[in-house]
Amino acid sequence: MYSFVDAFRDGKTAEKVVQYIKQASGDRRFRIVHICGTHEDAIMKNGIRNMLPRNVEVLMGPGCPVCTVPPNRIDYTIKLAEQGAIVTTFGDMMRVPAGLGSLADAKARGHDIRMVYSIHDAVKIAQENPDREVVHFAVGFETTAPTTASEILAGPPENFSVYSAHLLIPPAMEALLEMGVSQIDGFIDPGHVSTIIGEVGYQAVHDKYPVPQVIAGFEPLDILFSIALIIKQKNEGRAEIENTYQRAVKPEGLPQALAMMDKVFQPEAAPWRGIGTIPESGLQLRPEYEQYDASKKFDILVESDYSMPPGCKCGEVLRAMIYPWNCPLFNKTCNPDNPVGPCMVSHEGSCYIAARYGVEEL
Repeated sequence: MYSFVDAFRDGKTAEKVVQYIKQASGDRRFRIVHICGTHEDAIMKNGIRNMLPRNVEVLMGPGCPVCTVPPNRIDYTIKLAEQGAIVTTFGDMMRVPAGLGSLADAKARGHDIRMVYSIHDAVKIAQENPDREVVHFAVGFETTAPTTASEILAGPPENFSVYSAHLLIPPAMEALLEMGVSQIDGFIDPGHVSTIIGEVGYQAVHDKYPVPQVIAGFEPLDILFSIALIIKQKNEGRAEIENTYQRAVKPEGLPQALAMMDKVFQPEAAPWRGIGTIPESGLQLRPEYEQYDASKKFDILVESDYSMPPGCKCGEVLRAMIYPWNCPLFNKTCNPDNPVGPCMVSHEGSCYIAARYGVEEL
């Protein structure tokens, strides 16, 4: 049965695009960075890197929300559970290592930590347990932040609060460019985030650091076209924001979702694991909603310390400096069954994806 996505998987068209990439890139080195776990999955699954000439590289930056959550925030939620609160979060967050272990470890010790599929499920738990404090560990980029804002605006019960670890993608892009630790000739902008923030969401990055940006979908041709367009922009001396995912992304994004986020949240400096603190990259509840802010509602001190285990190169992976298989622990002491670093935990983590598809060094 024919599907509309078949047009984005056409082999003959892919061959033509790859041939264009080879001709347009010539002998020049291009390093393109994307910031999306779903893009990485599509790249690995479809063998896109093996289609490209060796002088055209595509690396993943900090596009995994679970991977970028710093250990102290995980420790904070564990301490909440130790004090008797019901803590809820998404499945991928459960196994991420921190100073006090992972949330799964804390659950195994008998604390009430529950996996939910949405924040709405967490609100239901609060309604069903009026004598217990329920704290939702809210993780994710601009894609999930509107759902958190929506629940807050709906007026959840008094025993419900949110511990926000929401992060914003454009400030992270700026941080990568400012660090200058990795050559970045262009960005493939994340498809899901772009549906929310639109083309305009990347304008501040463009104004400060004019490098080519292409918003892309998740089919093989979406990604190949975006690579071709970045190379074309570079060859023509241009640096523009182009949108090849117009079937889902509008220039203005989703104004209603953005308005909810702006009403509930205010930007703050936020720590990113493997990168450091990035200004205006986190979302904190505004003062008028602080009764739902777990960081204000509970007096908890996190004293535990945690650093990346010896040999773990997850920070370099998140900063688009290396590929997962360049880490000495990859698929050895660190694997999906025994993750050492956070990039091997989440299905959006580049190390997990590389291990899943059995990719070897190019």
